[in-house]
Amino acid sequence: MAGSENVRARGPGSHSSGPPGYPGMTDPVRHPQSASAPVRTKRAFLLLLLTLFVPGSAQLVAGDRRLGRRALRVTFAVWALALAAAVVALVDWPVLVGIATNPWGSLLLMVLLLALALFWALLFLNTLRIIRPSLLAPGMRPIVGACLALLMLATSGSLGYAAYLLNVGRGALGSIFASGPAFDPADGRYNFLLMGGDAGSNRVGLRPDSISVLSVDAETGHTITFSIPRNFQNARFPDDSPMQQVYPEGFNCGDECIINALYMDVTNNYADLYPEAKDPGAEAMKDAVSGILGIEVQAYVLVDMGGFEKLIDAMGGITIKAGNWVPISNRTIPGTNQHYPPKGWIPPGVQKLDGYHALWYGRSREFATDYDRIQRQQCVQQAMIKQLDPATVLTRFQALAQAGEQVVETDIPAEQLGSFVSLAVKAKSQDVDRLTIGPPDFGTAAENFVTYPDFDLIHQRVQEMISRQASPSPSGRGPAGSVTAELPGELTAELAVATQEPEITEEYLQQLAEAGDVETLGALLADNGECSVP
Repeated sequence: MAGSENVRARGPGSHSSGPPGYPGMTDPVRHPQSASAPVRTKRAFLLLLLTLFVPGSAQLVAGDRRLGRRALRVTFAVWALALAAAVVALVDWPVLVGIATNPWGSLLLMVLLLALALFWALLFLNTLRIIRPSLLAPGMRPIVGACLALLMLATSGSLGYAAYLLNVGRGALGSIFASGPAFDPADGRYNFLLMGGDAGSNRVGLRPDSISVLSVDAETGHTITFSIPRNFQNARFPDDSPMQQVYPEGFNCGDECIINALYMDVTNNYADLYPEAKDPGAEAMKDAVSGILGIEVQAYVLVDMGGFEKLIDAMGGITIKAGNWVPISNRTIPGTNQHYPPKGWIPPGVQKLDGYHALWYGRSREFATDYDRIQRQQCVQQAMIKQLDPATVLTRFQALAQAGEQVVETDIPAEQLGSFVSLAVKAKSQDVDRLTIGPPDFGTAAENFVTYPDFDLIHQRVQEMISRQASPSPSGRGPAGSVTAELPGELTAELAVATQEPEITEEYLQQLAEAGDVETLGALLADNGECSVP
């Protein structure tokens, strides 16, 4: 009688040390010693799969049930969090970006990932103990062990690596982005000053040779690029700028006061006017560009052009459609402002450019003008905006973070990254409008608009561009508004033969450069600023 009560108390699935015919020993999942070798093998893989898909379930059915119940609670909690994150991602996914980029939020995520990685690894090791490899056939033991190791690598290893990448991102974000408060859009737009700084060995200090403003509609993401030539003079400052007391009539001390000299002028001489600024030169550039365009520039991004190619390489390169040949300049001939013949050429057509060639495509101005270079820089910026997609960020995150940390400086607050990422996604689906504050959009090089700018005209054109809605070109008109007419086929063919020019090859261009025929090269490369993003 007592024995039957004990049997009922333990239940049919409980552990028993009774003889082989005892009811508790007939369950092969919990008591594999009573099963055949094939059943033990199937049991081993079943427990591994249970730990993979429902962590804790293997312990519940074949091991420590208390541990199994606790592990299942953790598993279900993680599933609930993952489901909530999926819902948030569908409704307002920048919130997730905001959490991941917040210093405390990213730290919490990193700790959680590491804890889950360790927890899952311990469950797999406990599952191995439950499997009892000594009961397996000798040939199956290494197979089961290898499968266990692969599953641990795929699960705990992936979680650990994600925590590592998150830590890399935390370090990069902490060193690149500011910790200050978020800022509101100005007149419905966010305006970012982008500067390409070049601190070469033959220069004193850093000079931002590439100066442009990305103006982004805060609702639609519609983007306009305003480019300012590096030799722009007489830049004005807003009334509330501290530079007003130094240059009340604008940055107008002659040829020395082109706008790309302002950065070092303030850094060396007037840094005290921006006592709270991390980079006084950049703050002064923001003020100057605000005065030039007549809009409020709220933040800046300064990219070291010396490290720019690392950033492009980290992206995996960019694709552009070049309109004409672009030289890769050689070193300067001593005692002159001329260069030795180019080291290479970037051909026209669709090109996948690595960092080195993208840098030269954006910076080369040999046999061309600064305005051609500005157009190419706009093209490179547009390519980076369109081609830096989430897949690229995820697959190249570590390289992008490390490259960005080395070459980028900004005062954009880290807490606004989520909203700006959302805007960037909206901007990717739209064309980027462009306006150069100089030729060809304002006068010609001979008219010297950048030396004696008409600020009222600039402000008017900027506002017109911001308020203008995109509209399709009228039928029968080309991109410049010129009327096109159809000609008879025979006449078209004759005109094509009559106007056909000799084929331009890299060898031909190099011969002209070695012969010093700058005039012919200038004529052949006059339109090398034309480009687009396919």
